[in-house]
Amino acid sequence: MNITIRLFAGLREQAGYGTRVVEVPARARVRDVWATLALGVEPAGLLYARNREYVEQDAELADGDEVALIPPVSGGSGEPAGGGAPGAGGAAPALGPFLLTSEPIDVAAAIAAASDDEAGAVAVFLGTVRRHSRGRAVLHLEYEGYDGMAEQLMAEIAAGLSARHGLTRAAMTHRLGRVEIGEPSIVIAVSSRHRADALAACQEAIDQLKDTVPLWKKEFYVGGEQWIGKGS
Repeated sequence: MNITIRLFAGLREQAGYGTRVVEVPARARVRDVWATLALGVEPAGLLYARNREYVEQDAELADGDEVALIPPVSGGSGEPAGGGAPGAGGAAPALGPFLLTSEPIDVAAAIAAASDDEAGAVAVFLGTVRRHSRGRAVLHLEYEGYDGMAEQLMAEIAAGLSARHGLTRAAMTHRLGRVEIGEPSIVIAVSSRHRADALAACQEAIDQLKDTVPLWKKEFYVGGEQWIGKGS
């Protein structure tokens, strides 16, 4: 049977391709995928997604599956996020949009999407590209994402936050491609009836996003370049 393999960030560069169709035996499992790539020792912290959902390595494959190899994401541990449905009571919150974009982020649009007449607070996190990092002079960053899965996980994060903090609205946008010094790479905007909930939810949102959403950044600095993962 045939499956489609997706590679990202440093793995994509190492292999020289981002997408490849390979043949695997019937009843093959996710753990069998790495051996088909001939890329040496499997890197530590590598996760797998089958059809845009994180799975364990013993998950069985079916003909036509898409299997993505997920290196540690930019700034996180790479562990799948815990989700959660909106809490009971009252109307369901208006969550979204959750976007990846190669264009400059429209911060005002994200804030407008998170605003609500029932809210007493709108909290916003704006991540920007800094000039110095780890003792190096940064020239610019470049972001890569797993489209489809990234937006889905953003929505799941927002649903869980809504259940815990009673959000009325939430929106997230992450930039892809080249991002210059001082430019926004991400905006998260959430609203709730009380400011403490909005502030807590905003903090949790960026922490969970950087831990779990398949997004990677490459740092271009004076003298070199490097994909940045856990802890960045």
